[in-house]
Amino acid sequence: MPNLGTPELIIIAVVVLVLFGSKKLPEAARSVGRSLRILKSETKGLRDDEASLAPAAAPPAIAPAPPAQTANGVASATTEKTL
Repeated sequence: MPNLGTPELIIIAVVVLVLFGSKKLPEAARSVGRSLRILKSETKGLRDDEASLAPAAAPPAIAPAPPAQTANGVASATTEKTL
């Protein structure tokens, strides 16, 4: 895609102005501004929610030790379990 220079941008602006008219452009810009403001507040809210949930996360659980093995592959009933 070729680069757009100043003359091309001016032509595009004139075409947009002719197509949409001078009354519709301020309304469109206002609605785009409102949409961006809402998007910004929602993303900020999501970041705040994630930040408030991070310290409340539970620490990882410690897995129990595997059962002791003997020469025949069976642990005896008298073997004590350690954590």
